[in-house]
Amino acid sequence: MSMLIAWQVLNKVVNSKDTRFSKNILVVAPGLTVRNRLSVLKIPFDKENYFEEFNIVPSGLMESLRQGKVKIINWHTLAWDSEERLAKKKTVDKRGVKSDEAYVRDVLGDMANATNLVVINDEAHHAWRVNPDFKGKKDDKELVAEATIWVGGLDKIHRSRGILQCFDLSATPFAPSGKQASEEALFPWIVSDFGLNDAIESGLVKTPRVVIRDDGSPSARDFRSKLYRIYTADVEGAKISDGLNQKVDETIPLPDLVKNAYILLGKDWKTVYDSWKNKIPFVPPVMITVANITYTSARIKYSFDHDSFLLSAVGLGELGNPEKTLQIDSSILNKVEKGAFGEFNGDETEQDIEEIKDVVEEENDEPTEKKKSKKDLALELRGKVNTVGRFGEAGEQIQNVISVGMLSEGWDAKTVTHIMGLRAFSSQLLCEQVVGRGLRRTEYETKKFIDPKTGKEIDLFEPEYVNIFGVPFTFLPHEETGEGPEPPPPKAKTEIKPDKEKAEHEISFPNVLRIDHIYKPQLTINLAKVKPLELDPYSSITEAELGAIIAGKPTNLSISGIDLVEIGVNTRMQTIIFKTASAIYNSEKKPDWKGSKETFLIQLIGIVEKIINSDKIRFKNPLFNQDEVRKRILLMLNMNKVIQHLWNEISAVNTTQLTPIFDKEHPIRSTTDIRTWWTSKPCENFSKSHINFVVYDSTWEFLEARKINDSKLVESFVKNDHLGFAIIYNYQGIVNRYFPDFIIKLKTGEHLILETKG
Repeated sequence: MSMLIAWQVLNKVVNSKDTRFSKNILVVAPGLTVRNRLSVLKIPFDKENYFEEFNIVPSGLMESLRQGKVKIINWHTLAWDSEERLAKKKTVDKRGVKSDEAYVRDVLGDMANATNLVVINDEAHHAWRVNPDFKGKKDDKELVAEATIWVGGLDKIHRSRGILQCFDLSATPFAPSGKQASEEALFPWIVSDFGLNDAIESGLVKTPRVVIRDDGSPSARDFRSKLYRIYTADVEGAKISDGLNQKVDETIPLPDLVKNAYILLGKDWKTVYDSWKNKIPFVPPVMITVANITYTSARIKYSFDHDSFLLSAVGLGELGNPEKTLQIDSSILNKVEKGAFGEFNGDETEQDIEEIKDVVEEENDEPTEKKKSKKDLALELRGKVNTVGRFGEAGEQIQNVISVGMLSEGWDAKTVTHIMGLRAFSSQLLCEQVVGRGLRRTEYETKKFIDPKTGKEIDLFEPEYVNIFGVPFTFLPHEETGEGPEPPPPKAKTEIKPDKEKAEHEISFPNVLRIDHIYKPQLTINLAKVKPLELDPYSSITEAELGAIIAGKPTNLSISGIDLVEIGVNTRMQTIIFKTASAIYNSEKKPDWKGSKETFLIQLIGIVEKIINSDKIRFKNPLFNQDEVRKRILLMLNMNKVIQHLWNEISAVNTTQLTPIFDKEHPIRSTTDIRTWWTSKPCENFSKSHINFVVYDSTWEFLEARKINDSKLVESFVKNDHLGFAIIYNYQGIVNRYFPDFIIKLKTGEHLILETKG
């Protein structure tokens, strides 16, 4: 962009009558984050400007360049009021729609008198006139509105002032449609294509390194390291995606593989942190986590804040510093700005507005006279996000960013060195967007290298790297051709709902959130009755190798190794015992413990120590039982399993009573509560079910439903489909929900839960 601007302005200055060029440049950005980032293009110059930083023009031409004018706006500035929208406004101002002239003066401000402008659209895939892939889906309406306002606003400027040329810049040059880009959807005005692969190979950005192998068992799906696709990994029958998709309390521990990944990547981050510490000024390296949902993001933040990843035990506690951690959700950020700057358009729900108020006022608990305005708070929040890694700014010391939905934000920071992907990646575009958060170089100084072909000295950038876990990043093309038969018509759907005529078959069920235990005041354990826990050392990863992406594929070049042996050497077994007991203590809510909290914790430590030092925790490979260092590492990496097993054993012996805790709003639910839904699956009307149709997923389920309905022992039954009846359980340290197939009410009044399995 800076080169385009310099090319336009300098040519116009040299020959003011040349109509091919202009000194007036309008830059349009998709949001405040990108607009702020583009401030380095302003003329008159700010202190930070790319024209001087990157020597875009010789110093002798800098004075000529200053004769230009660059105005940067975000697309919201282009919005205008239509007659329809004005009619909806409740205001005493009854003036009509602005003329193009009045509109242009408002939008362009101090550039209002300029004619024949040059426009540069950044992230230009948001600005399009026709999207052939758009079918009117509800989710796409905002995209259409944005594109209409953006292009329509430029049309108004063109009619009134004239736009000489419009340059669109985008990493994804096609209109967004939620699916793979077809040839027709690609912008036909592409004149220059310098792809991400080219940028990486030429050294203009950092080189991404992904995990190419480790010492754990590989993924059964593609034989790659489980750290390559963490979200889709399967560890001993437990799917990591199930553990990450849970909408549960932030205190629920994350899967062991996630903890394993954070310890490995955290150790590598600490190596970089230590090497940067002597730099003046010191700005820390940044690790970014891209989470799937806000619940996962909250669990990650809680885990860092409460040391659930055991980082402090292995010397990585600095990464978990809460004052240097930033948790951000781009949708909330956009809502905050929208509310703070008075940009409500009347389409917001009450929930939207309340959510905005909550976020803006969350930490504003000072006395009323000292309270900051919503605008100030929004600017403060956005300022911290925008200045991560910048010396002397609000985000200078941020080193741990936990994000949700930051992919389309255009956000990045020079200091990003590590990326953790904990979400599904359905396309390489998503992978590129995530990796793009960390590709901006920290240094652009060249160094002398010897060209192996000519033997002469050449100036090149020093290589810089970003290390990545969980993002399956390659450049191998994977686009559908669009050829083939027409898609079949949609299947007919059946309405599923409670049937009023069968109301006598209504079934109620408890809505239990959890089970609380009442414990003996004196905790004990009988070691002889404790079941052994066998751990598979190859389900954990203690060594990983990362290779650079070159020519579109992971390679053995620029290998970076991470090894946890050093951590095992420096971690005492007593630390692991204490951390295990503490984790049990913190994760178990103890409302019915009669003694003091301190007594409870002291007793836990004693019992945990007794079990860990016994032969009740074993490793499948006997060599690991003899190697104390690796034993300590594996205990840490399998902490969730160890905690679950120990607490099951301790709890079983010491529990005197179980108390179900019900949902306060809906303690008892019934088949009447089922909302109407639609299905294209086969279904059948059964007389003893309150629901009009029983939907079945297999022949076996149909035969079973028929057998239940015909049985003389059965009063009523219901298929547990959209019913919401679930049993929460913990497996391999991951909290899951079990949804049985049927609830049956017998003639005796008893209820039977039934599961169909082959």
